[in-house]
Amino acid sequence: MSATPSNGPTDSDLACQARLLQDVSRTFALTIPQLPHRLRWPVTNAYLLCRIADTIEDEPALSLAQKQAFLDRFVQMIAGREDATLFARDLSALLSSSTTEQERDLVARSNRVIRITASLNSSQRAAIVRCLRIMSRGMMEFQETRVPVGLKDLACLDRYCYYVAGVVGEMLTELFCDYSAEVNKQRQDLLALSVAYARGLQMTNILKDLWDDRRRGVCWLPRDVFRASGFDLERLAPGKADPRFLKGFFEIVAVAMRQLRDGLRYVLLIPAHEAGLRRYLLWSLGLSVLTLRSLYRTPSFGNGRNVKLSRLSVVALVVLTSVLARSDSALKFLFTTVTRGLPGTVKMQTAKSLNIGS
Repeated sequence: MSATPSNGPTDSDLACQARLLQDVSRTFALTIPQLPHRLRWPVTNAYLLCRIADTIEDEPALSLAQKQAFLDRFVQMIAGREDATLFARDLSALLSSSTTEQERDLVARSNRVIRITASLNSSQRAAIVRCLRIMSRGMMEFQETRVPVGLKDLACLDRYCYYVAGVVGEMLTELFCDYSAEVNKQRQDLLALSVAYARGLQMTNILKDLWDDRRRGVCWLPRDVFRASGFDLERLAPGKADPRFLKGFFEIVAVAMRQLRDGLRYVLLIPAHEAGLRRYLLWSLGLSVLTLRSLYRTPSFGNGRNVKLSRLSVVALVVLTSVLARSDSALKFLFTTVTRGLPGTVKMQTAKSLNIGS
């Protein structure tokens, strides 16, 4: 196990990082504080770095060549071979009004974020660099090939979800293993399931954001699944409950459910006494399960707000999973109860079978 570096981040840097997290993600600002103290700032740091990569990917004012150049510089910056101040200055100058004020602030303060990255131990830094290197490569692959009528097939969706989420699951697992020798004993099994956990969260987001993405000229649904059900994604329009579309939509719900079921197995590999670590994972898992249930019950939704979870549902999730976090049997029962009636039998290729995990 790697030793914690003696030159840890300053209180000022940590306070800045915490504020940036609160600004760009209320969800992760809620879940990350559940982690053990020694994991909070490395995980926060990793999340903020992923958000910077997302900002580059999503910025419409950047050409493909500019996105490639900035993502390359970004990875070099994380590895300590690029000046963070120059990177922030150059990128900030090109961001359009499509990038939120909070994301602009995050980019502008890249040097503060990177200062914390540099203070992490070698194992933590290696996990983060690997994650962002693979993520950046994958982002550009799909930037160059994406079309508004969906991805080619289910394997492409699998590959996309690995690049933007699965690698994050692997990175988090490496951080968890670095934190705890006991967790590290389960490293191989955890890594194998971490991709499914993260992929399930990402697929849920893709389904929830379907129409919002469509309005931006983006679609991440697999054409082959909908073609098999007799529906052409070129005719995709909100508010229409075409039974052929619903057949394909429910099949993707089933794929996501299968991943989330494996995601629960991932959570249960974490020692029960690490209740904070489990809560961090369970809250995101639970939110995805509840969202999938809402999507299944309201398939004709027109935008993400139509399937937004009620405050009561979120509070109930937080309370129940917190109370039951140490009990494997109770968590399995809760999962079975909440997911009853949802489809979930579609098989999916693994990252290993696609040869994209290195």
